[in-house]
Parts: sequence; C-alpha cells; structure tokens
Amino acid sequence: MSVEIAILFPALLLIVTAIVQYGLWFHARSVALAAAQEGVAAAASYQAAPGSGADRARTFLDAHAADALSDIEIEQSAPAPGQVAVQVTGRAISLLPGVAGLAVTQSAEAPVERFTVAGGP
Repeated sequence: MSVEIAILFPALLLIVTAIVQYGLWFHARSVALAAAQEGVAAAASYQAAPGSGADRARTFLDAHAADALSDIEIEQSAPAPGQVAVQVTGRAISLLPGVAGLAVTQSAEAPVERFTVAGGP
C-alpha cells in the first residue's frame, strides 16, 4: 500500500499544482481583458485625450490586478481611422520559484465616439 502511495503522490501533487497554475493564468487573463476594455472605453469616449486609454488601463490594473500580473505592458493604438485599441500584456504568477509565469495578452477595440447631426454621415 505505501509503495503505491509513494508512486501516486508525486503525480497527484503535479496535477493539483497544474490546476492551481491554470487558475492563476485564467485569473490574470480575465484581469488583463477587463483592463483592456476599461482602457478602450476611456479612449473611445468623445474628445478623449491622447493616451487616456492606456492611463485608464494602468489605473484599473493598479486597483485590481494586485500580484495577478507582472511585467505589464499597455499599448494604445488606432488600427483604423475612427477606431481605437488597447492591448495589455504581462505574465501570470508562477507557483514555481525561478520559473516565469505564463504569458497573457488581451486586447479590446472600439469605434471612437463622434458628434453627428441628423442627416449627416
């Protein structure tokens, strides 16, 4: 009986560690997506200041990410005229010391709000 436990326990420990690591990666991915969505909402608002999306995403991450993401990079861009995008990249926490966490990249895109008149384009 003890031989079977000695053989199965490391495999069980590896499976539990992998499940917890997946949960940390999934949480980091969700936080990065929420930050990108917050940033694109700020950048797409009517007469938004340049860089407001990246600033809003950074503020969101400072308030909600805690240690979920490391090596965070935020990029705001205009992929097309009248469009704005925010991309958040980073790394999830790693359970194993000295091993880099899994990479996380999330982005959001939206049209820029503009004032129009009835019958206009």
